[in-house]
Amino acid sequence: MHPSAITGIGLTVAATAAFSVLDAGSKYVGSLLPIFMALWLRYSLQSIFTISFATSRSGTAIFKTRHWRFQLMRGVLFCVSNGCAMMSLRYLPLAEFTAIVAMTPIAMTLVAALWLKQPVSRLRWVLVFVGFAGTLIIIRPGGENFRFGTLLWPMLQLLANTAYQIVSSEMAGKERPETTQIYTSLLAFALTTLMLPWTWTGGMTPALWIGAFCMGLGSAVGHLLMLKAYEYARPATITPFLYSQIPFALCAGWFLYGHIPDQWAVIGMVTIAVGGMLSVWLSVRESR
Repeated sequence: MHPSAITGIGLTVAATAAFSVLDAGSKYVGSLLPIFMALWLRYSLQSIFTISFATSRSGTAIFKTRHWRFQLMRGVLFCVSNGCAMMSLRYLPLAEFTAIVAMTPIAMTLVAALWLKQPVSRLRWVLVFVGFAGTLIIIRPGGENFRFGTLLWPMLQLLANTAYQIVSSEMAGKERPETTQIYTSLLAFALTTLMLPWTWTGGMTPALWIGAFCMGLGSAVGHLLMLKAYEYARPATITPFLYSQIPFALCAGWFLYGHIPDQWAVIGMVTIAVGGMLSVWLSVRESR
C-alpha cells in the first residue's frame, strides 16, 4: 500500500475518534439543555476552532466563495442533521446510534435509484436490505427500544445526513474544503443564534462547559482531519475505515455511560458495517 494511502487511513481513523468525542459530548449536553442552545454552543466553539486553523494557514482569502447557494444548502442540512442526531442520542446509546448513522452510504444508493434515476444492480439492492436488516436488529421491533422517539429522530437524521453528503459531493472540487467547512459552521451558528433568545437557559455547570468544549473541538478536529485524509487518499480507500467509529462509540458509551450493547445490537452493528464496506468495494469495482 502506498505511504500516502496509509496516512489517509490513519487520519480517517483519528477523525472517527474525534467524532466519537463529539457524540459523547452531544449526548450529555443535549440531554440537559434545550436543543438549540446545545447546538449553538457547539457551533460557536466549532467556528472559533475552524476559523482559527484555516486563517492561520491561508489568511482571509479562505472566506472567498463562488457558490453561495450550495454553501447555504449545506449549512442548513448540517444544522438539521445535527439537531436530529442530538435528539436521537436522548433515546439511543452511542454505539447503536453510530451504527444507524453508518447506513448513510446505503441510503445514498436508494437516493441514486429512486430520485436521481441512476441504475442500481441487484447486488446493491441486496446490500440496501442488509443494512436495513442490521438497523432492525439494533432497534428490535416489539422490544423496549422500539418507541416512536427511538425511530423518528435517527431516521430523520439519516435522511438529512444523506442529503448533506449528496450536496457535499456536488461541491467537491468547486471550493476549497476549508472554505466550505468555515461557511458550514458559520451558517449553522447563525441559524441557531436566531433561536437563542427563546431557548437560552442559565445554570451552565463546569461539566456542561466541558461537554460543550468536547462537542466543538471534536467536530472541528474531526472534519479537518477528514479534509486532510482526502488529500492523501481516495474516498474509496478511506471510506471503509469510517466504520471504525462504531468501536470508538462503543468504548465511549461504556466508559462514560456504562452501556454495553447486548449480542443482538453487536450483530446489527456488524451487519451494517459489512454491508457498507461491501457497498464501497462494489463502487470501486464498478468504477474500473
